[in-house]
Amino acid sequence: MRQRGIWAVVLGAALVVVAGCGSKTAETDEEATGAATASAWTLATPIRIDGVRTADGGRSLVVDAEVPDGARDCVRSLRGELETVEHGTVYVKVTYETRSLSQDSGCTGTRRVKATVKLGEPLGTRRVMTNSMDVYTPIGATPPALRQCGENGCDPTPPRCTSSSYQQAVNDTDIPKHTSWEDRGCDDTWLVLDLSTRMGPACGDAGDGCSSSVVSQRWFYRADPSGWRPVATNGDAGCAGIHKVLPELPEHLCASLPRLDRG
Repeated sequence: MRQRGIWAVVLGAALVVVAGCGSKTAETDEEATGAATASAWTLATPIRIDGVRTADGGRSLVVDAEVPDGARDCVRSLRGELETVEHGTVYVKVTYETRSLSQDSGCTGTRRVKATVKLGEPLGTRRVMTNSMDVYTPIGATPPALRQCGENGCDPTPPRCTSSSYQQAVNDTDIPKHTSWEDRGCDDTWLVLDLSTRMGPACGDAGDGCSSSVVSQRWFYRADPSGWRPVATNGDAGCAGIHKVLPELPEHLCASLPRLDRG
């Protein structure tokens, strides 16, 4: 009986030791998994592209991009790659590895980086598309920078006294969409448009208690190689008001302007 009791004590101690080791091993595995998750790297593309310029005599492109940043390393393996050249467009891709997708990464800030893309031959007049999104062109740009193409494409309508040119001027003005315009005067250098935007809820039949108003602004534009560029706004009658900010505006374009009803 005494010997059997000794073996029971020994066996019980062994079970405690084994149980303790098992618990410790499980905790270690959990910590390792959490550490691996926090430091996992994922392939990503820039938050945004800030600009593209040529280098090395046009045989390379330098892409300015915004990427995650924080107290620890958030970006590695930054790479600029030439994908293909088709129909006068050079397609490039900028990628990097990041752990900013992890909630524990601390990569809550941003910073700018430069990715170089080797072309092998001069860019010439070809356009550049970055990450299948933004398009840049050397035409109409100030070298070595490329000009970003807008919603009107890379070849905007030259400033002319035509309806299509006026519509482009409206599109390039910081106003709500679906704004109507009225031509108040135009020459080779200057354009004056009255812009009207209906504001308020969409109304149904008359008398339904719903009303909207029209907000009007008078914009003055100067001719630029890429189109009409908005430079000032003023709703006063005649030239006195606008000449305070644009004294070079010709008299014949403002002398007969009525006071603008702003609605």
